[in-house]
Amino acid sequence: MKLKITTIAVLAALPFFSQSAIANSPTAQELDKKVFGSVFGEMYWTDRRKTRSAEWDNVNEGWGMGLELGYRINQNWGVRAEYARQSLKSETQNSRIGGDRYGLDAMYHLDNMNVYILAGLKHYEANRSFDAANIGVGYRHFLNSGMALFVEGNRYQALNNGSWADAGIKVGASWIFGAQTAVAPTPAPAPTPVTPVAPVAPAVVDSDGDGVPDNMDKCPNTPRAHKVDAEGCTVFTETMGRVGDVDIEVRFGFDSAVVTADQRTEVDQLAAFMKRFPESSVVIEGHASNTGNPAYNMRLSERRAKAVADMLISQGVAADRITSKGFGVTQLRVQGNTPEAHAANQRIEAKVTAKIQEPVLR
Repeated sequence: MKLKITTIAVLAALPFFSQSAIANSPTAQELDKKVFGSVFGEMYWTDRRKTRSAEWDNVNEGWGMGLELGYRINQNWGVRAEYARQSLKSETQNSRIGGDRYGLDAMYHLDNMNVYILAGLKHYEANRSFDAANIGVGYRHFLNSGMALFVEGNRYQALNNGSWADAGIKVGASWIFGAQTAVAPTPAPAPTPVTPVAPVAPAVVDSDGDGVPDNMDKCPNTPRAHKVDAEGCTVFTETMGRVGDVDIEVRFGFDSAVVTADQRTEVDQLAAFMKRFPESSVVIEGHASNTGNPAYNMRLSERRAKAVADMLISQGVAADRITSKGFGVTQLRVQGNTPEAHAANQRIEAKVTAKIQEPVLR
């Protein structure tokens, strides 16, 4: 089972909104004029037009890894250089397609947040040479003042060799060179004894400025942009949203909708995923190869999608969390009347939806 990286990134990013992530973050002033270096891994998705094109070797999704070197020009702006080595899958070739990507990015860091937006130019050397412009957004989770984990999504728009648009998500770690560890303040000298005076009511102190006094604040140092509850903790909203796609590799016999024992592995993995996240739901889609009667292929794809849905139910996934649909030959992945095209088009896909938690801003 090939879980789309979108699912992994969203689930991995949820803990970043914790109070500890903000508390460990250095200020914009502390990051000003600092050099940073990063290593990352990425998942990369090519435009469907490339997947369907023999000129592009029917290239599809893949992975990569790379390095970054950047400089924080001021409290908001920074620049960086990037290199990535990619390994992409071909729908029609047995071997993977390797390539290199080089680029420069301008980065803008939002005030009082660990979120940044970026734009840049990229050059690719792979099965073809081409250029692209990219835009993206990222988030950093600081472990301390000198190290951070990050997740970043980018959209790459062609500047030559077609009008394609690719996408990718990077997950990695950054090191800030020259970051200073906070120094503990010098203890105040012992007070001079004074004549006792009548006690006065203590002053109300609200160190983080969230409107909740320190003696009642159970979540100190909340970001000023976050709305808080009566105990001083960030208020979150929860929404159900599309978080990823799953390609389920199931092979059926000719004119059959029966899932044999040797084809159950990836369906079992999807069932385990949904039981781990009980608030998720899924749409099972059946697709057929472009052979025979289209109306019959539509009914056959419906039967195959329902067979996979019934297997999920038999493994303890509630039926009201599952929808099955057949698409026949209406959504071909690869055009053509070749054995490779038929194998790529005859497939089962799953669209997964789950709960996403985000902070409420003031």
